[in-house]
Amino acid sequence: MPKIEIYTQPYCGFCARALRLLIEKGVAFTEISAPHGSPERETAIFRANGRSTMPQIFIDGAHIGGCDDLVALDRSGRLDPLLAA
Repeated sequence: MPKIEIYTQPYCGFCARALRLLIEKGVAFTEISAPHGSPERETAIFRANGRSTMPQIFIDGAHIGGCDDLVALDRSGRLDPLLAA
């Protein structure tokens, strides 16, 4: 099972959608709260090569992107193989 990390912020619809998709997939993940001004937010931005939107998602340390990127991977059939690795 791959290590999945998702940086989120409170009251974020995109974060909720990404979390819901991961829950529907039945995979374990670590949610990291990263509100504005927090050290976790700075870590997320650094790891995402400057992308500051939330959520930011990583699978086995590889940056996947945000919610739209996660949904696009799922729709193209490329997400399940990443989650099964």
